[in-house]
Amino acid sequence: MQVIRAVGREAAAKKYDLLSAMMAHGLAGDKHRQRLILRLMVLITTRYNWQRDELTIGQREIARLWCVDERTVKREMAKLRALGWLEIKQQGARGRVSVLGLNLDRILLDTKPEWDNIGPDFVARIGGESAPPASNVVPLHRAEPALPAEPGSLWGEARARLAEEDRALFDAWFAGLTEAGVAGDCLTLFAPSRFHASYVETHLIERLRIAVRRSDGRIAKVRVLGP
Repeated sequence: MQVIRAVGREAAAKKYDLLSAMMAHGLAGDKHRQRLILRLMVLITTRYNWQRDELTIGQREIARLWCVDERTVKREMAKLRALGWLEIKQQGARGRVSVLGLNLDRILLDTKPEWDNIGPDFVARIGGESAPPASNVVPLHRAEPALPAEPGSLWGEARARLAEEDRALFDAWFAGLTEAGVAGDCLTLFAPSRFHASYVETHLIERLRIAVRRSDGRIAKVRVLGP
């Protein structure tokens, strides 16, 4: 999958493709998902700074734009952060609003099942396999075959989700991780080597955390330990 960076000479087309993917994804969902996607698209088209990758807008202004109260804004923005579509780049303090950013990679992954609904030309334009993280290193072990998710297994469900999103990345870095347990809101995983644990913590921890949160919203942290 290509990574959309909506800047440069083809910025307008890239923005259009991103919004098209979001629109198709929303229409394929229930009324709650449709409304959530529509609200985010309004923020993107009216207030998002593409060059700086920043969304800076207060809850009161969002409420006026969405025609809702501020409690609804707080709830919907929390949903978008939990999905991983919005990320806090700078936490607001002393009355200043937080600076948010779009996780374009996450949005593309989540909307990919609906690309076919737009058409083969769209799929060909932004489709393809996801590239692994930028690195010239390879894992120092042979990953074990992926196991099917077991009902009620937090890590099993997250593994299945990660494998579906990007099988090559999963086989290289996620398949070898084993669940060590949950303490409070933190899931602990074991890696087959210290290098493996360090690499996942450095390059892939956010992707891992989002997959786990989608299996159990109570989990806020994921840590990966080596032997």
